[in-house]
Amino acid sequence: MGQNFLVEPSIVRRIVAISGVRTGDLVVEIGPGLGILTRELLHAGAEVVAIELDHELKRFLEADLGQSPRLRLVERDARHVDIAGLVGNRPYHVVANLPYSVATVVIRHFFEALNPPARMTVMVQREVAERMVAAPPDMSLLSLATQLSADASIALFVPRDVFVPPPKVESAIVLMNTRDAVQRSPKARDRMFELATMAFQRKRKTIANGLSQGLDAPKSGIEDTLRSIDVDPQRRPQTMTLEEWLQIAEALPQ
Repeated sequence: MGQNFLVEPSIVRRIVAISGVRTGDLVVEIGPGLGILTRELLHAGAEVVAIELDHELKRFLEADLGQSPRLRLVERDARHVDIAGLVGNRPYHVVANLPYSVATVVIRHFFEALNPPARMTVMVQREVAERMVAAPPDMSLLSLATQLSADASIALFVPRDVFVPPPKVESAIVLMNTRDAVQRSPKARDRMFELATMAFQRKRKTIANGLSQGLDAPKSGIEDTLRSIDVDPQRRPQTMTLEEWLQIAEALPQ
Protein backbone atom coordinates (compact mmCIF):
# COMPACT_ATOMS: atom_id res chain seq x y z
CA MET A 1 0.00 0.00 0.00
CA GLY A 2 2.94 2.32 -0.49
CA GLN A 3 3.75 2.52 3.20
CA ASN A 4 7.02 3.78 4.66
CA PHE A 5 7.97 1.79 7.76
CA LEU A 6 9.62 3.52 10.70
CA VAL A 7 12.67 1.46 11.72
CA GLU A 8 14.67 3.64 14.12
CA PRO A 9 14.12 2.57 17.77
CA SER A 10 15.30 5.87 19.25
CA ILE A 11 12.60 7.78 17.34
CA VAL A 12 9.98 5.28 18.50
CA ARG A 13 11.01 5.81 22.11
CA ARG A 14 10.78 9.57 21.60
CA ILE A 15 7.24 9.25 20.22
CA VAL A 16 6.06 7.27 23.24
CA ALA A 17 7.79 9.69 25.63
CA ILE A 18 6.15 12.66 23.90
CA SER A 19 2.74 10.98 24.07
CA GLY A 20 2.92 10.73 27.86
CA VAL A 21 1.43 7.24 27.79
CA ARG A 22 1.66 5.46 31.14
CA THR A 23 0.94 2.01 32.55
CA GLY A 24 -2.75 1.19 32.26
CA ASP A 25 -3.56 3.81 29.60
CA LEU A 26 -5.75 2.80 26.69
CA VAL A 27 -4.10 3.64 23.36
CA VAL A 28 -5.52 3.42 19.85
CA GLU A 29 -2.70 2.93 17.37
CA ILE A 30 -3.45 3.50 13.70
CA GLY A 31 -1.47 1.64 11.05
CA PRO A 32 0.91 -0.39 13.25
CA GLY A 33 2.73 -1.74 10.19
CA LEU A 34 5.52 -4.04 11.38
CA GLY A 35 4.78 -3.29 15.03
CA ILE A 36 7.82 -1.28 16.13
CA LEU A 37 5.66 1.40 17.80
CA THR A 38 3.22 -1.22 19.08
CA ARG A 39 6.02 -2.98 20.95
CA GLU A 40 7.16 0.23 22.62
CA LEU A 41 3.60 1.11 23.68
CA LEU A 42 3.20 -2.35 25.21
CA HIS A 43 6.60 -1.98 26.89
CA ALA A 44 5.29 1.28 28.45
CA GLY A 45 2.44 -0.72 30.00
CA ALA A 46 -0.36 0.51 27.73
CA GLU A 47 -3.40 -1.43 26.60
CA VAL A 48 -3.28 -1.13 22.81
CA VAL A 49 -6.01 -1.34 20.19
CA ALA A 50 -4.16 -1.45 16.87
CA ILE A 51 -6.11 -0.68 13.68
CA GLU A 52 -4.52 -2.19 10.58
CA LEU A 53 -6.09 -2.15 7.11
CA ASP A 54 -3.55 -4.47 5.46
CA HIS A 55 -4.63 -8.08 5.99
CA GLU A 56 -1.12 -9.51 5.55
CA LEU A 57 0.37 -7.08 8.06
CA LYS A 58 -2.37 -7.95 10.55
CA ARG A 59 -1.50 -11.64 10.17
CA PHE A 60 2.18 -10.83 10.72
CA LEU A 61 1.37 -8.87 13.88
CA GLU A 62 -0.87 -11.66 15.18
CA ALA A 63 2.01 -14.12 14.80
CA ASP A 64 4.59 -11.74 16.26
CA LEU A 65 2.70 -9.95 19.04
CA GLY A 66 -0.63 -11.75 19.31
CA GLN A 67 0.34 -13.43 22.56
CA SER A 68 0.18 -10.14 24.47
CA PRO A 69 -3.01 -9.92 26.58
CA ARG A 70 -2.89 -6.11 26.31
CA LEU A 71 -3.05 -6.01 22.50
CA ARG A 72 -6.19 -6.13 20.38
CA LEU A 73 -5.71 -6.14 16.60
CA VAL A 74 -8.54 -4.79 14.46
CA GLU A 75 -8.66 -5.05 10.67
CA ARG A 76 -10.45 -1.84 9.72
CA ASP A 77 -10.11 1.43 7.82
CA ALA A 78 -9.34 4.07 10.47
CA ARG A 79 -11.12 6.74 8.42
CA HIS A 80 -14.48 5.04 9.04
CA VAL A 81 -13.95 2.86 12.12
CA ASP A 82 -16.61 2.81 14.84
CA ILE A 83 -14.69 4.56 17.61
CA ALA A 84 -17.30 3.86 20.29
CA GLY A 85 -17.08 0.17 19.40
CA LEU A 86 -13.33 0.25 20.01
CA VAL A 87 -13.08 2.22 23.26
CA GLY A 88 -16.60 2.61 24.65
CA ASN A 89 -16.67 5.52 27.09
CA ARG A 90 -13.13 5.01 28.37
CA PRO A 91 -10.57 7.83 28.11
CA TYR A 92 -7.87 7.01 25.58
CA HIS A 93 -4.91 8.31 23.59
CA VAL A 94 -4.21 8.02 19.87
CA VAL A 95 -0.59 7.36 18.94
CA ALA A 96 0.21 6.75 15.29
CA ASN A 97 2.57 7.01 12.37
CA LEU A 98 -0.17 8.11 9.99
CA PRO A 99 -0.07 7.42 6.25
CA TYR A 100 0.30 10.82 4.61
CA SER A 101 -2.62 10.29 2.25
CA VAL A 102 -5.22 9.85 5.02
CA ALA A 103 -3.77 11.85 7.93
CA THR A 104 -6.19 14.77 7.78
CA VAL A 105 -9.30 12.59 7.44
CA VAL A 106 -8.27 10.31 10.31
CA ILE A 107 -7.51 13.20 12.67
CA ARG A 108 -10.89 14.82 12.06
CA HIS A 109 -12.71 11.48 12.38
CA PHE A 110 -11.32 10.94 15.88
CA PHE A 111 -11.63 14.50 17.15
CA GLU A 112 -15.24 14.75 15.93
CA ALA A 113 -16.26 11.51 17.67
CA LEU A 114 -18.65 11.59 20.62
CA ASN A 115 -15.74 10.34 22.74
CA PRO A 116 -12.66 12.08 21.31
CA PRO A 117 -9.18 11.14 22.53
CA ALA A 118 -7.66 13.03 25.43
CA ARG A 119 -4.53 13.39 23.35
CA MET A 120 -3.28 12.54 19.87
CA THR A 121 0.40 12.06 19.11
CA VAL A 122 0.85 11.56 15.38
CA MET A 123 3.64 11.52 12.86
CA VAL A 124 2.69 13.20 9.60
CA GLN A 125 4.36 14.84 6.62
CA ARG A 126 6.24 17.97 7.77
CA GLU A 127 4.22 20.24 5.49
CA VAL A 128 0.98 18.85 6.94
CA ALA A 129 2.27 19.33 10.49
CA GLU A 130 3.16 22.95 9.79
CA ARG A 131 -0.30 23.60 8.37
CA MET A 132 -1.92 22.00 11.42
CA VAL A 133 -0.21 24.38 13.85
CA ALA A 134 -0.22 27.47 11.62
CA ALA A 135 -1.31 30.86 12.91
CA PRO A 136 -2.51 33.94 11.02
CA PRO A 137 -1.62 34.97 8.34
CA ASP A 138 -1.09 31.33 7.28
CA MET A 139 -4.32 29.67 8.43
CA SER A 140 -6.08 26.98 6.39
CA LEU A 141 -9.06 24.67 6.77
CA LEU A 142 -6.72 22.09 8.31
CA SER A 143 -5.51 24.65 10.87
CA LEU A 144 -9.11 25.40 11.82
CA ALA A 145 -10.05 21.72 12.04
CA THR A 146 -7.07 20.96 14.27
CA GLN A 147 -7.28 23.99 16.52
CA LEU A 148 -11.05 23.74 16.98
CA SER A 149 -10.42 20.49 18.81
CA ALA A 150 -6.93 20.70 20.24
CA ASP A 151 -3.92 22.68 21.36
CA ALA A 152 -1.42 21.51 18.75
CA SER A 153 2.36 21.78 18.65
CA ILE A 154 5.20 20.22 16.69
CA ALA A 155 7.24 18.17 19.13
CA LEU A 156 9.92 16.75 16.83
CA PHE A 157 11.08 16.81 13.21
CA VAL A 158 11.94 13.39 11.80
CA PRO A 159 14.42 12.83 8.94
CA ARG A 160 13.72 10.67 5.90
CA ASP A 161 16.44 8.10 6.61
CA VAL A 162 14.69 6.49 9.62
CA PHE A 163 12.10 4.92 7.29
CA VAL A 164 12.23 1.97 4.90
CA PRO A 165 11.84 2.83 2.12
CA PRO A 166 12.74 6.50 2.75
CA PRO A 167 9.85 8.84 1.84
CA LYS A 168 10.38 11.82 -0.42
CA VAL A 169 9.57 14.26 2.38
CA GLU A 170 10.49 14.95 5.99
CA SER A 171 8.08 14.06 8.78
CA ALA A 172 7.11 15.68 12.06
CA ILE A 173 5.50 14.54 15.30
CA VAL A 174 2.50 16.64 16.30
CA LEU A 175 1.15 16.61 19.85
CA MET A 176 -2.53 17.54 20.19
CA ASN A 177 -4.25 17.94 23.56
CA THR A 178 -8.03 18.07 23.37
CA ARG A 179 -9.51 21.49 24.08
CA ASP A 180 -12.82 21.10 25.92
CA ALA A 181 -13.37 24.86 26.02
CA VAL A 182 -13.55 25.16 22.23
CA GLN A 183 -15.95 22.29 21.63
CA ARG A 184 -19.13 23.27 19.80
CA SER A 185 -22.26 21.43 18.80
CA PRO A 186 -21.98 19.53 15.51
CA LYS A 187 -24.39 22.05 13.94
CA ALA A 188 -22.27 25.07 14.97
CA ARG A 189 -19.05 23.33 13.97
CA ASP A 190 -20.45 22.37 10.57
CA ARG A 191 -21.65 25.92 9.95
CA MET A 192 -18.21 27.31 10.71
CA PHE A 193 -16.57 24.90 8.28
CA GLU A 194 -19.22 25.62 5.65
CA LEU A 195 -18.47 29.35 5.77
CA ALA A 196 -14.71 28.90 6.05
CA THR A 197 -14.72 26.56 3.06
CA MET A 198 -16.53 29.17 0.98
CA ALA A 199 -13.89 31.73 1.88
CA PHE A 200 -10.84 29.49 1.47
CA GLN A 201 -12.06 28.35 -1.94
CA ARG A 202 -11.66 32.02 -2.85
CA LYS A 203 -8.70 32.83 -0.62
CA ARG A 204 -7.30 35.46 -2.99
CA LYS A 205 -10.47 37.45 -2.49
CA THR A 206 -11.47 39.42 0.58
CA ILE A 207 -13.56 37.57 3.13
CA ALA A 208 -16.56 39.75 2.27
CA ASN A 209 -16.29 38.84 -1.43
CA GLY A 210 -15.76 35.15 -0.73
CA LEU A 211 -18.73 34.85 1.62
CA SER A 212 -20.95 36.98 -0.61
CA GLN A 213 -20.28 34.70 -3.58
CA GLY A 214 -20.51 31.51 -1.53
CA LEU A 215 -23.80 32.52 0.09
CA ASP A 216 -25.15 34.23 -3.03
CA ALA A 217 -25.92 37.21 -0.80
CA PRO A 218 -25.40 40.97 -1.24
CA LYS A 219 -21.86 42.00 -0.42
CA SER A 220 -23.01 45.08 1.44
CA GLY A 221 -25.01 42.97 3.90
CA ILE A 222 -22.04 40.67 4.52
CA GLU A 223 -19.80 43.69 5.10
CA ASP A 224 -22.25 45.15 7.62
CA THR A 225 -22.43 41.84 9.50
CA LEU A 226 -18.65 41.51 9.63
CA ARG A 227 -18.20 45.06 10.88
CA SER A 228 -20.81 44.42 13.60
CA ILE A 229 -18.47 41.81 15.12
CA ASP A 230 -15.33 43.93 14.58
CA VAL A 231 -14.03 41.95 11.60
CA ASP A 232 -12.58 43.99 8.73
CA PRO A 233 -14.42 42.85 5.54
CA GLN A 234 -11.25 43.48 3.49
CA ARG A 235 -9.19 40.81 5.25
CA ARG A 236 -8.25 37.50 3.59
CA PRO A 237 -9.46 34.19 5.11
CA GLN A 238 -5.94 32.98 5.97
CA THR A 239 -5.53 35.95 8.34
CA MET A 240 -8.55 35.01 10.45
CA THR A 241 -8.27 33.33 13.85
CA LEU A 242 -10.37 30.37 14.97
CA GLU A 243 -12.24 32.60 17.42
CA GLU A 244 -13.12 35.04 14.62
CA TRP A 245 -14.46 32.22 12.45
CA LEU A 246 -16.65 31.06 15.35
CA GLN A 247 -17.97 34.61 15.70
CA ILE A 248 -18.73 34.74 11.99
CA ALA A 249 -20.64 31.45 12.19
CA GLU A 250 -22.76 32.87 15.01
CA ALA A 251 -23.38 36.09 13.09
CA LEU A 252 -24.33 34.27 9.87
CA PRO A 253 -26.52 31.37 11.03
CA GLN A 254 -27.98 28.81 8.63
